[in-house]
Amino acid sequence: MEIWDLYSKDRIKTGETMIRGEKQPPDSFRLVIHVCIFNNKGEMLIQQRQTFKKGWSGLWDVTVGGHSVAGDSSQTAAERELFEELGIRLSLENVRPALTVNFEGGFDDVYLITKDIDITALKLQYEEVKDVRWADKAEIFRMLDEESFIPYHQSFIDLLFYMRDHIGTHTKKDNTRPI
Repeated sequence: MEIWDLYSKDRIKTGETMIRGEKQPPDSFRLVIHVCIFNNKGEMLIQQRQTFKKGWSGLWDVTVGGHSVAGDSSQTAAERELFEELGIRLSLENVRPALTVNFEGGFDDVYLITKDIDITALKLQYEEVKDVRWADKAEIFRMLDEESFIPYHQSFIDLLFYMRDHIGTHTKKDNTRPI
């Protein structure tokens, strides 16, 4: 049984919780995370969801994703999901999400990490992950077209690949202007 903290629209914990699978109370929000790991070749580590997993069965996805559980911060949720699903121990203590995407029921913090990982050494969580591999942007776009990847907007995937090398929304040229 997973218990999730609930937040206000301003992302402040309300002190209330909900159990996964129950109806979310109105005007409450939950926190989910996604971590996208890129190698130095500019490829993203992607995972294939188990064929028996409810929701997007057998489809490919970004490196990891999941809900924060009660007591988690965004960073600890991301660290926990990386370890549970792939066996990757990574400290995100001083790392902020590259972006947060608001959705109807909550907030989705997206972490973009560059790290070369030996995928043959990963410990895949049987209940969640069927396979992993590295893929470049063109390959993920092809998988989106073939409907073998979770149906993210292509522009979102494009943004992830762009932002892995950039901080914020401005180019270096923009940084020369006075604030």
